[in-house]
Amino acid sequence: MSARIAATPPALAAPGTTRAVFRRLLAVDDLPPGAMRRVTVGDLDLLLANTSAGIVATDDRCPHMSAPLSLGTLDGCLVACPLHRGVFDLATGDVVQVPTTGGLDADGVVRPTWSPPGSEPKPELPGPKTDARRLTRTRRVRFYPVRVEDGAIDVGLPEEIAGA
Repeated sequence: MSARIAATPPALAAPGTTRAVFRRLLAVDDLPPGAMRRVTVGDLDLLLANTSAGIVATDDRCPHMSAPLSLGTLDGCLVACPLHRGVFDLATGDVVQVPTTGGLDADGVVRPTWSPPGSEPKPELPGPKTDARRLTRTRRVRFYPVRVEDGAIDVGLPEEIAGA
């Protein structure tokens, strides 16, 4: 099976990947179009996804509150988090739908807690939970370099992790 690699935004490269060491992680045949897989290297959990734009590698953590994105759903290039309904674009790294808990978006704009359309906004009672929600930032997705060789998906990892 031939595989396409998605272009990744250079500004959203995961920390430590400028001098990445490639490590073979998965056979191409184990990641058909539309599929996602979690792969763990040391203490790093990665999400490999075969999106409509091609294969990408990101942290298998929602950039909101760290839920495993691999338990969510993939539609084209959009991955939905199973925890707070955040939706992230695996082609651009952008937040498409802010999680239902609200908080700071990737640009630092405060978003309210989600309320059903047509209903009154949910009241925010004072206290640490409300403060935590208000100060939790939903970041953009970070990417790891990917290459496909000899029927396998190789991912570029930071040197300190690649040796794990």
